[in-house]
Formats: sequence, structure tokens, C-alpha cells
Amino acid sequence: MNRYLLAAVVFTISAVPAFAHHPLGGMPMETLTDGLLSGVGHPLLGFDHLFFVIAVGILALYTSRAQLATAAYIGAMMLGCLLMSFGVGLPVKEFVIGISLLVVGGILLSGRTTDFTPAVGLFAVFGLFHGSAFGDTIAVQEAGAGVTVLAGYLVGLGLLQYGLALLAGFAAHNLLKATEAKHIHARLAGAVVAGVGTFLTLENIEGLIFNILGPAV
Repeated sequence: MNRYLLAAVVFTISAVPAFAHHPLGGMPMETLTDGLLSGVGHPLLGFDHLFFVIAVGILALYTSRAQLATAAYIGAMMLGCLLMSFGVGLPVKEFVIGISLLVVGGILLSGRTTDFTPAVGLFAVFGLFHGSAFGDTIAVQEAGAGVTVLAGYLVGLGLLQYGLALLAGFAAHNLLKATEAKHIHARLAGAVVAGVGTFLTLENIEGLIFNILGPAV
């Protein structure tokens, strides 16, 4: 199978379970392990977050400090999640998440090198919104189940997302040999992520228009 077709298949399969956001299937959470499993499962089951963390891992390669740049996203994401779990949310988060995929994917697609400081700023801002979305859909349950469950969730979420980002970067650099931002494989990855971001953004705009027009449509 052509490697590009294989990549497309993998990305498509990863998007299939997008609506099954909870790995415990709604079962009550009572222990640190329950929270850990929830944190580990959520970024694997939400294709928008999965695509973004892969893009972060690849784009971070082309900064001067890839691991630290990636950690900036993880830290901001966990902060956004923690804030939302206690009721402090961010507005229009789903819209911003779509934009985040479009922007980061677009940068990769452009083939341009990204300096460390702007990359960290970009990752941190978008990380807050991704984290707030995690908190909105999952972490409120963990917070209600107790501090121990919430702590397990945050640890699982942070560690797995960091691991996924580093794995994406490793695969791009060592398997696909995308050692420079202008490499075709890095740019193709950007095209896929930007395409997903475009779809989500248009979908969110459509939803906004229908909400404004209301029953008239």
C-alpha cells in the first residue's frame, strides 16, 4: 500500500471513535486508576485533540528546543483542564480548537521554520482551549468524584499527550526523515491537519449561523 494512502487510512480510522469520549463507558469513577484511565483514553478518543497533539509534536521539531516547546502545550492544556474542572471555562472553545488545527497545520504546510518563542506562545494559547474542552466534557466528572480521581485524570492526560507528541515527532524525524520543516512529509502532515481544521471551522461557523438565525431556517 502506498505510504500516503496508508497514512490517510490511519488518520481516518483515528477519527472513527470521535464521539465515544469516555473509555470507562460512563461507569462511576472512584480511584486514582479510574481517573488515570480516563485521562489516558480521552485524547485517543477525540480526533480533534489527537490531530492537534500530533501536529504539535511535528512542528516542535523545527524549533530550537522540541521537548520544551511540546511541554508548553502540555502545561497549558493541563491548566485549562484544571480550571474548567472547577467551573472556570473559556468561551467559544470548539471554534478555537478548529482554528488551532487550521493554524498549526497551515504552518506545517507552509514549510517554514518556527522559532521557539512564538511556537511556545502558540502552543500555550491553544493548549488552554484544548484543556478547557477536556475539562468541559470529562474532568468535571472527575472533580465531582474527588481530588484523587481528578489528579489521576490530569496525570494520565498530560503523560499520554506528551508521549503522543514526542512519538509523532520521532516518527516524522526518524521514519519519514522529515528533518527540515520544508520536507514533503512534514508538509503533507500539515495539509491533513489543516484540512481537518478547515472542516471543523466551517462546521462551527455553520452552527453559529444556524444559532443566530434560529427557527427562521
